[in-house]
Amino acid sequence: MKTTHTPDPLTRASLAEIAPFQGQPCQSLYQTTHRRHPDNQQDPIRFRHLVKALEASLRQQYATDVVNALVEPFESLAQDHDFWNHTLDGLAVLGAPGLFRVFLLQRPVAELAMVADSFHTKPLRQFLQSTERYQVLTLSLHKVQLFEGNRNALDTVTLAAGVPQTMSAALGDQRTEPHSTVSSYGGIGGGHMAMHHGHGGRKDEIDGDAERFFRTVDRAVLEHHSRPSGLPLMLAALPEHHHLFRKVSHNPFLMESGLMVDPQGLTHDALLQRAWDIVAPQQVAQQAAWGDAYAAAAAKGLGSEDLSDVAHAAVAGRVATLLIEAERQVAGRIDTSTGRIDPAEIGNPRVDDVLEDLGALVEKMGGQVHVLPAERMPCRTGVAASFRH
Repeated sequence: MKTTHTPDPLTRASLAEIAPFQGQPCQSLYQTTHRRHPDNQQDPIRFRHLVKALEASLRQQYATDVVNALVEPFESLAQDHDFWNHTLDGLAVLGAPGLFRVFLLQRPVAELAMVADSFHTKPLRQFLQSTERYQVLTLSLHKVQLFEGNRNALDTVTLAAGVPQTMSAALGDQRTEPHSTVSSYGGIGGGHMAMHHGHGGRKDEIDGDAERFFRTVDRAVLEHHSRPSGLPLMLAALPEHHHLFRKVSHNPFLMESGLMVDPQGLTHDALLQRAWDIVAPQQVAQQAAWGDAYAAAAAKGLGSEDLSDVAHAAVAGRVATLLIEAERQVAGRIDTSTGRIDPAEIGNPRVDDVLEDLGALVEKMGGQVHVLPAERMPCRTGVAASFRH
């Protein structure tokens, strides 16, 4: 029987479940993929080469039957032709006894095939910590869609089962029907004429239905998509629907600015361009605000850009907010009991990047981590931390 592989949603919650997984050995495979023919024809071929690398590494430590069982899910994925026709820009596949996860990414990733005692999750973590990501909710009375993207891509998000996609799906037989009463008015000679009086105009009834519809959509999108992703949400809708939706919305991720347009009248490329035109300046402002907050904390002695100081504070759970330079790498390992940094060579994939490990540690301790481009960092060391106390 043919196996169809459905990619897993990548969220902070799903990553938190995977990162501490103890079922050894853990296999981590990353590769850049392509969206369109003919470029994507080479993707499954390259994937098989990486699987062979995993297999060779496993054979150094495990018996043949064990290796075959560990590699089988990867080989099954390699043979899923439908899967390879619907990839994005990057692929991450994690496998271990009792676990197999496939993630599609909207950005290329460095190629890697690694067997270790734990999963290599740094590319996934950095993707989630990126400040470029956002979602777009396209809304009309007849269709609801959700997209997720960055500056280069905007892809459809499969709506959760609890999110209604039309007013009929949301309200069903509870939609308002026009009501009227009939009164008789007597005239000379006993003649009667029936006069129909409507209670509320048709527009009021439509607006009432729309308000209930939008309230249902808002509640469902918040529960199933905004909270799990933590991404800013842009609304694309007609101006009158903007007003009505914002009136009933309780989504704290809803952006103040949106697209005042009928979303069904935009091509996909036009939606991406117009959405990014709105997102970009807001992201720059947010990044500047994070930098200003760090500067204010540092002026009070509650911030540092010294890597050693930040590592010690992270281990102690004192880091409230950590800013990391996106392209910077610092080879080494952090002693999680003392905060000491042991330098190493970055060429070996088993050698950690101190900055990304700091990000994982701060998040584990309840802090916030933001990965910024170099030009938006408030310092030149690659790291800036604001402390709780």
